Amino acid sequence: MLSQKSGIRLTVFGVLCLIALVVVGFVWKMNQPVVMKKEQLQANGAIVLDTPRIFSDFELINHLGQRFSKEQLVGKWSMVFFGFTQCPDFCPTTLAILNDTYDKLKESEKNNLQVVLVSLDSERDTVESLSEYIPYFNANFIGVTGNKHYIKRFASEVNIAYNRVYLDDDEYTIDHSTQILLINPKGDYHGFFKVPHTPEKLRQTWRSIASVSYTHLRAHETSLHLVCRL
Repeated sequence: MLSQKSGIRLTVFGVLCLIALVVVGFVWKMNQPVVMKKEQLQANGAIVLDTPRIFSDFELINHLGQRFSKEQLVGKWSMVFFGFTQCPDFCPTTLAILNDTYDKLKESEKNNLQVVLVSLDSERDTVESLSEYIPYFNANFIGVTGNKHYIKRFASEVNIAYNRVYLDDDEYTIDHSTQILLINPKGDYHGFFKVPHTPEKLRQTWRSIASVSYTHLRAHETSLHLVCRL
């Protein structure tokens, strides 16, 4: 009789453990990013390059007066937007969308992503003006200005077109490309997000891209480890 009760307890315990494992597995799966196919990414405005593109280094300065070069794009993902502080509508709208995108990420995701505004109007967008403008949208965002020749080369190498347009009062505005660039943790041009931008699409597609890239990286590291062991 005693052994029968003990067997029942073990059976119940085993069933409870199985249920717990199923629940944990379900919760884990629900928290994983949805991996999207290339066609699904494109339908959501995310274009991933077949081969990430290496671009030249540069010497610029951020809104805190610190050096900003390609080195600052290495080690995490970067969403890079080219614009200018006196842009009347599109630039502030895009930065607001990026703020909403960033704020709703998990802390671990925020640690793996930075948002950068590169100014196309370095004559007016000084460190001081950027230091007031950038934190208005998000204190974690980075504003970049500096040598216009470096900016022009950087923009050209990542397919950003822009042009100064003079107005009637001798002032000017800047027409520019509207895509948000995606730079991978190696510091290479990985792809871009087309308009219209929404926080939901940016989060979903970036999570998918980052997840797939991480999986490929782990598989590559594992294969290298096996080769080294052989």
